[in-house]
This record gives sequence, C-alpha cells and structure tokens, in this order.
Amino acid sequence: MKEIIRFLEENMLSCAYKKYLGGTDCMGCGMQRSLLHILKGEFLDAFYSYPAIYTLVIMFVYLGLHLRFSFKYGAKILLYLFIVNLSIILINYGLKIIN
Repeated sequence: MKEIIRFLEENMLSCAYKKYLGGTDCMGCGMQRSLLHILKGEFLDAFYSYPAIYTLVIMFVYLGLHLRFSFKYGAKILLYLFIVNLSIILINYGLKIIN
C-alpha cells in the first residue's frame, strides 16, 4: 500500500483551471489530495481537503450496487445523492471564492 501511495503522490495531476486562470481553484481542487488522505487513514484531513469526498464515495458505491442489483428506487436515490453532492461542491466552491 505504501508503494501505491508514494506512486500517487509523485504523479498527481495539476489543475489546468488553476494553471491558466491565475491560481483560482476549480470545483474539483483538493479531490486528489483528499483521496490520498483516505488511503493514508487521515479521514479528517480528507474532509478538510475536499468536503464532498465522503458523499461522493457513498454515491459511487451505491451506483455500482444499483448497476449490479437494480434496486427499485435506485435511480431516485442516486438523483438525491447527486443533488447533495452538487450542493456540497457548489457551497465549498463559493466559500473558496469568498475567502
């Protein structure tokens, strides 16, 4: 696991939005670092890096389960999870712009 973490740390993608628009963070800035924090077991740091990380993980796990088992109300639940994630991402982005 240490080799995977080291590889990911050494090969993180740069943000083109941030690079070409004068250093302004995009809506996804922090997600890679957040995933690395989760892999390291630093769960609070993961949340501080990207607040939507846990709801995104829940949404994608549920999506995989829904695709496999076709839950009766799966599409509606996924829609609600998407709305929650989008709200968290937009609020976080808005707070970044204000600060």
